[in-house]
Amino acid sequence: MSKAIVIGATGQLGQCLQAVAPEKGAAQLVFLSREQADIADAASLRVAFEAHQPDYCINCAAYTAVDKAEDEPEKSLRINRDGVISLSQLCREFGTTLIHISTDFVFSGNDLHPLAETDATSPVNMYGASKMEGELAIPEYLNHYFILRTSWLYSEFGGNFVKTMLKFGRERDELRVIWDQIGTPTYAIDLAKAILRIMETNSQAYGLYHYSNEGLTSWYDFAKAIFDISGVQVRVVPVRTAEYVTKAKRPAYSVMDKSKIKQNLDLAIPYWRDSLKTCLAKMESAESL
Repeated sequence: MSKAIVIGATGQLGQCLQAVAPEKGAAQLVFLSREQADIADAASLRVAFEAHQPDYCINCAAYTAVDKAEDEPEKSLRINRDGVISLSQLCREFGTTLIHISTDFVFSGNDLHPLAETDATSPVNMYGASKMEGELAIPEYLNHYFILRTSWLYSEFGGNFVKTMLKFGRERDELRVIWDQIGTPTYAIDLAKAILRIMETNSQAYGLYHYSNEGLTSWYDFAKAIFDISGVQVRVVPVRTAEYVTKAKRPAYSVMDKSKIKQNLDLAIPYWRDSLKTCLAKMESAESL
């Protein structure tokens, strides 16, 4: 049985991996918090590699505060680029396959077609730029790696759009949500299962992949679906991006083509609304306990 260490195990995706790992059982997963393996501390990472001698390293750690990254470019690069370089160097030294999570924010959002792995990247904010730097660094050191770009991640764990909408929807009479940014929500449990499939199948199809749920929507329609499915009564007002000013610019269109990962890993990817129903049902069940 192969062994994997999970860096950033206390974050949203790390918690999702913890939730689904017992039902899979094809690999031994060791979940490491920042105190046990700090992505920004190469010495700390080396201790983890020496202790566990992993076959896989799953990097769930990232600087993800999109607006704050505009004010903290050095910090975002230290985590999203330099930390990834440290992991890549250690993976090469220890013969470890790296599974790294990236983002749709590496794209500009100006191309209005499903984005393939071969499409040009051109991030419009510091977060996207730092994640792209991390992506570019990995092949400099490694041949055995999987980079999984994902989008609009949510789950019953951590902080995310779904939980924020439910909170505000129960507290307020009206919410203003952007309708002219188009992408695909991704249930982090589904992404976690895709990651485990890489290890289950011992895939050698290394490289860059896109993974999100199927379909596309706007943030406005995503919010409407959350409230419709959960039964929360709140008025949702569609607004343009120009009316909702944020420090960091967002891609207007970031729908990703998943053909490559579906073919190479023989994956069936759920439709975004079906996964949303699953997540909301789990959250409702947990609240009733």
